[in-house]
Amino acid sequence: MNDASSATVVRPAAPAVAASVYIKLVFVALFWGGTFIAGRVVAQAVPHMIAATGRFAVACALLLPLAYKLEGGLPRLNRSQVLATFALGATGIFIYNICFFAALSRMEAGRTALFVALNPVVTALALALFFRERLSARKWFGIAIAFVGAAVIITRGDLAGAMHDISQSVGVGELLMFCAISGWAAYTIIGRHALKGLSPIAATTYASLWGVLLLGGGALFELPALDARSFTWQVSAAIIYLGAFGTVIGFIWYYEGVKAIGPARTAVFNNLVPVFGITLGALLLHEPILLSMVAGGVLVVIGVTLTNR
Repeated sequence: MNDASSATVVRPAAPAVAASVYIKLVFVALFWGGTFIAGRVVAQAVPHMIAATGRFAVACALLLPLAYKLEGGLPRLNRSQVLATFALGATGIFIYNICFFAALSRMEAGRTALFVALNPVVTALALALFFRERLSARKWFGIAIAFVGAAVIITRGDLAGAMHDISQSVGVGELLMFCAISGWAAYTIIGRHALKGLSPIAATTYASLWGVLLLGGGALFELPALDARSFTWQVSAAIIYLGAFGTVIGFIWYYEGVKAIGPARTAVFNNLVPVFGITLGALLLHEPILLSMVAGGVLVVIGVTLTNR
């Protein structure tokens, strides 16, 4: 009887905890979808390295006290960890964000969000090509479907026209987003294989500090082109949003999900990011939602799902 009573008390509590985790992960996808809107606003007003420096200056200002509160501070790094965190900052912070802002200055936020949905597929492909990780036939099929979807998005559904003149479909913005995706794939692989003994918060904080250092050095050369009047309240709010919600809160809640329900189930929520990016782009920036974006996006999501099952 006592065991049954205990079971009755415990069982209702579990779904409540799970529900809060799922709600947070939906908001993470919403926050990350919103980064394309905020990034578009900032990229059209502020030089790209200055914009990226502002984003991660905000993130570092929040991550440092968070690391001290949750983990008692940042650990001392050995030589391999110094090199690994520098590589994280150079790829996932420096390269990714330069390309991210540069692409958003040339492309709509919704289209850019759809490109980023390819991140898991590019990462899996890089692991197979450079690290000899074996991929099953299902995963290769998923990669193929995802890239067909990307081709539909890039060409706006005109695959035949693109074969005659690729320059009509692939511009500087699209190439920059492929560079951004490649940078993030490198960040993911380095984080998976090179970091040992560092918590996610410590690794991200160190990577962000390296990123700010690299971006800040580049931003010095952009200062002559900066017009202080560009920092309207909308641009300032967008930079704070990118640093606080798009980086710090999104990161914390995402890893809460990984801890609670596992990495595979948590990663599924990444498929919502382009959905929110397209929707917010239409609602806030009045961007068109093309049939090719929807069809290509569905193919990308299917391909990503097959690749990461």
